[in-house]
Amino acid sequence: MTYRLFEEKHHASLYQKYRLTPPNEVKELVLKYLDKKKGPPYELAVDLGCGTGQNSRLFAPHFQNLVGIDVSMQQVQEARMVPGFDNITYRTGTAEELAFPDGSVDLLTAASAAHWFDVERFLLEASRVLKPHGCMALLGYTENFSLHYGSCGDGLNSIYAEVLETLRPYMSTRVTGASSKLESLFEAIPFPDKERIECIPVKMQMSVDAVLGFVETFSMYQTYLKTEPQAATALLQSTKMRLLQEMGVSSGETELEFTTNYYCVLACKPQ
Repeated sequence: MTYRLFEEKHHASLYQKYRLTPPNEVKELVLKYLDKKKGPPYELAVDLGCGTGQNSRLFAPHFQNLVGIDVSMQQVQEARMVPGFDNITYRTGTAEELAFPDGSVDLLTAASAAHWFDVERFLLEASRVLKPHGCMALLGYTENFSLHYGSCGDGLNSIYAEVLETLRPYMSTRVTGASSKLESLFEAIPFPDKERIECIPVKMQMSVDAVLGFVETFSMYQTYLKTEPQAATALLQSTKMRLLQEMGVSSGETELEFTTNYYCVLACKPQ
């Protein structure tokens, strides 16, 4: 089954503006694994569930060609609008049906997307298209973020926790795969050479408006918005006011410290 939750133009625009680009720590982890297990040449990488291309653009400089694939045409169109990456091609499609020859792909990646895949069908395709010693890198982050500003911390995190509790009834069961850091998918990978890194802490500066924009990209928020549009809009507005009040500032452009934990599943196809 292919899940189609990110296809509206407005949602795709939010993704382009607010969705996180995986940090360099994760990129280097993946590239070192690929160097160790396969080594050059690096001709083709495929980024599955590429969305608006953040992960695709991160890895593209390290490959002759990179193909980003997403089920949403709107997401793909947003990705194509970003200039300066001549070796990236974006296509619509799914992770379960890959239009690549057998043994042709050096690296398969998926950033905050693999929990939506049909695991059995995806792994069959991954096994088919990867070169001998080609690798998979499936990464993401949990929704349990930490916010800090000056002496503020507990108050900000309590406000965010309340937002999560409001949205949790609208969470797809597929998101539990991300919450478990892809544990069941990892166990299903047929390759003997595999590993799962569960905690890669990352800190960054992010404005209050960007934090709320990021929340707005969540599938559970978009489901809430469709179900109860006035309540969903009011939730973001009231949350912004509460965060600013807790911080003692008036501008949504005020930056705070945003901390999250990434995870990464790595696997190498046998010879």
